[in-house]
Amino acid sequence: MFGGYAMKSSLLDSLSGLLGFCSYFAAAVVFVITFCFVYCKMTPYDEMKLIREGNTSAAISFGGALIGFILPLYSAITHSVSFLDMLIWSVIALLVQCAVFGSVRLIFKDLAQEIENNHAAAATLLAFCSIAVGILNAACMTY
Repeated sequence: MFGGYAMKSSLLDSLSGLLGFCSYFAAAVVFVITFCFVYCKMTPYDEMKLIREGNTSAAISFGGALIGFILPLYSAITHSVSFLDMLIWSVIALLVQCAVFGSVRLIFKDLAQEIENNHAAAATLLAFCSIAVGILNAACMTY
């Protein structure tokens, strides 16, 4: 009888964080969907259409931006002191990643056209910039 109580108690202890997990996970999914929507709206080309048509450059640049956003989102979740804190830093991560696209586009004027024309070099540069800034963004959130 005593062993059954310990097992039941251990199971309840393990499930005690389930509500927190669900709330953070749901918020993360909402942020990822929001990021994808915002990012696709801010690009001057139809990212999803290009990807569906087999444009590898669009997939590379979008994938890099997504990873560049998810890295600081991960950091916000793991280092936040509260749910509200995580929400605030997630918004900051979204804004920073959008700024990366704008900055790279300012430096490389033909970036959008190059991606639409499926030139992988431009897409790869944008993806690497997005990931690099995402790593820096994530690292700065730990301070």
